[in-house]
Amino acid sequence: MNLDPDQLSSYANTFLKVLIDYSPKLISAFIILFAGLYIIRLINRFIRRIMVKRNLDPTLTKFLADILLWVLRIILFVSFISKLGIETSSFVAILGAMGLAVGLSLQGSLSNFAGGMLIILFKPFKVGHTIEAQGVIGTVNEIQIFVTKLITANNQTIFIPNGSLSNGNIINYSLQRIRRADLTIAISYDTDIKKAREMITAVLKNNPKVLETPAAEVSVKNLTDSAIQIAVRPWATNEDFWGVYADTLENCKQAFDTAGIIIQPYVKESSKKNNTESNEI
Repeated sequence: MNLDPDQLSSYANTFLKVLIDYSPKLISAFIILFAGLYIIRLINRFIRRIMVKRNLDPTLTKFLADILLWVLRIILFVSFISKLGIETSSFVAILGAMGLAVGLSLQGSLSNFAGGMLIILFKPFKVGHTIEAQGVIGTVNEIQIFVTKLITANNQTIFIPNGSLSNGNIINYSLQRIRRADLTIAISYDTDIKKAREMITAVLKNNPKVLETPAAEVSVKNLTDSAIQIAVRPWATNEDFWGVYADTLENCKQAFDTAGIIIQPYVKESSKKNNTESNEI
């Protein structure tokens, strides 16, 4: 293919003319873009400082700041393409159609976004609280727009979608300052119930982590076929709860061993049924 030098020269002159005519728009558009990004960063920092000074919840602060950041970026992008000479009306129509299509395909994500908004507004839990939800227990590490991040006791990270989290049952173990341990100790029918209760009460009184108010409860819970079940319900702070739970079981076992009281092992109903059928045979 032979190229005419005059034709190439004409193309080059046309390109340079268009470039020279369009360069002011191009330069001004990029000035707006870079200046806008810098200003948005300053505004975001300023808003965060104001919300921190007003002692707003850290999660709410981050959530609102992120939303503001993306809104300002979208406005800047529309201004940028408008300065380039692109018709924004048709562009907005295209964005609307794309938004509808994306919205229909991402209904679950929108549900998670709405769930995150509900969690932020109504605050059933905060960062640092220990909760039980969706069959898992963990400490809230971060509340994001779509998911909530939990850290379990064995240092595993669990992400729960905000949609299912906001629509399900949530047990917040940190909302109250104190917590009650519900323990059950089974003893044989040969044991003096009054003596066993007195020993358990003494164990609880000797533990400084057990709260005096509310008072601990030691009472007969149930009379089964194989044992007397005693309910032991001491109160402790959230920080001392698991220590009180373990110490109560250990110290009661040691006290019973010293007094010669036998803790009755748990017998499953299926095992008792099998033993009964064997005896009948």
